[in-house]
Amino acid sequence: MIDSWLETLKIAFGGFAWPWMWLAFPLPWLAGWLLPPHRNISASLKVPYGRRLDAIATRGGRPRRLHIAALAWLAWFLLCAAAARPQQLGEAVAPPQSGRNLMLAVDLSGSMSEPDMELGGNVVDRLTAAKAVLADFLDRRTGDRVGLLVFGQRAYALTPLTLDRDSVRDQLRDSVAGLAGRETAIGDAIGLAVKRLRDQPKDQRVLILLTDGVNTAGVLDPLKAAELAKAEGVRIHTIAFGGSGGGFSIFGLTVPISGGGDEIDEETLKRIAQETGGQSFRARDTEQLAGIYAELDRIEPVRQEGARVRPRIERYAWPLAAALLVALLAFLLPRRLQ
Repeated sequence: MIDSWLETLKIAFGGFAWPWMWLAFPLPWLAGWLLPPHRNISASLKVPYGRRLDAIATRGGRPRRLHIAALAWLAWFLLCAAAARPQQLGEAVAPPQSGRNLMLAVDLSGSMSEPDMELGGNVVDRLTAAKAVLADFLDRRTGDRVGLLVFGQRAYALTPLTLDRDSVRDQLRDSVAGLAGRETAIGDAIGLAVKRLRDQPKDQRVLILLTDGVNTAGVLDPLKAAELAKAEGVRIHTIAFGGSGGGFSIFGLTVPISGGGDEIDEETLKRIAQETGGQSFRARDTEQLAGIYAELDRIEPVRQEGARVRPRIERYAWPLAAALLVALLAFLLPRRLQ
């Protein structure tokens, strides 16, 4: 039973927050050893039989001084213990968390510079419109760990999965069309996302892929990459983004767009989403794209249990109170024995 009680006490004790405060414990002893003794230079009165009187006067005094010295050291020990801040481990708790691990894959091929979008009454290219919508999407993803990868002729991971959405937003803002090449490697982008999500819990692996073209580069076929994603439990939502080729309207006037043909491989994107249990979307303007991300935002987050932690409870008040009691006892004991 004693062993069980000691084991429980050991588990409950969380150590000292400031263990270096124990270095102060030998200071009184060092002070008494290093400092010179106090010498009384006043004239003394000599009487006959002085040694015999000293023996009578000090009879019983040494044990009393030893008791007071022991109490003083005990009080100093307790003060040092209080200064070191002893802590007790509380009961283990698991704070609830909600969120998902999202990888955002953004197409940076040359066609993303096509100026067939409208944003705030101004004509902008596809990438600028996508950046604005994605920035608003990131603002609403509190609690999610978000990563960003871009792809063109090759796929690159710009940020790992992180709770720091500001860094993801900054990397997205600095991205430009053609940065990763002028062609489109959708399969390689999916493969890289699967690699980044592989170590995450299976029910939280989500990829949101935005592209405006057809797979024209890379070593991995998009449908083969979708099979790999399915095997790894990665759910892919695909967004086909781009104008329909006829132009857009500003103040009631239709502005024609050259080269804005609808060349997106929607069929492959749909099959990728269906294969992995995701959803496929088509956005022909900024408003539709914002609606798609709002729909994705309404997907219920996966609730997960956070890492179990044991809170540390400050217990310095206990040795501090004990030190005061011992000091009071050391003060009253000589009076009691007089």
